[in-house]
Amino acid sequence: MSPDEVPVVRAAGCVLWRRSPRPPGLELCLVHRPKYDDWSHPKGKLKRGEDPLAGALREVAEETGYAAAPGAELPHVRYLADGRPKEVRYWAAAATTGAFTPSAEVDRILWLAPAQARARLTRPGDRPLVDALLAALAAGTTPCP
Repeated sequence: MSPDEVPVVRAAGCVLWRRSPRPPGLELCLVHRPKYDDWSHPKGKLKRGEDPLAGALREVAEETGYAAAPGAELPHVRYLADGRPKEVRYWAAAATTGAFTPSAEVDRILWLAPAQARARLTRPGDRPLVDALLAALAAGTTPCP
């Protein structure tokens, strides 16, 4: 199979956010995956035939323990993972109810102001999603819990 024939790994996730009483009034949730020792937005591979938005919300719940109200779709992120092309579709999502419980996949989460979240993200390609979320919130295209 040539590199052009390698199937794309499809994944989905959310830039999970909530209102905060502390300036700037907004916090983003990042997850720490001990297997990779990285900080990222919650995301994961889609199940066969799974709707991408449903998969994104499922991954948020599995990784963070929070249910979420989806908002605007954000830019897709494309990169190579283990030599295979991967495409992750993202949505803005407001955290609604829930609580985090550590697992083998995600051992910690952090709620950070946007600038802190941008700086903490391990992959530089994930950082523009913070700006995309802020633009979506400013445009009023995302629910406000």
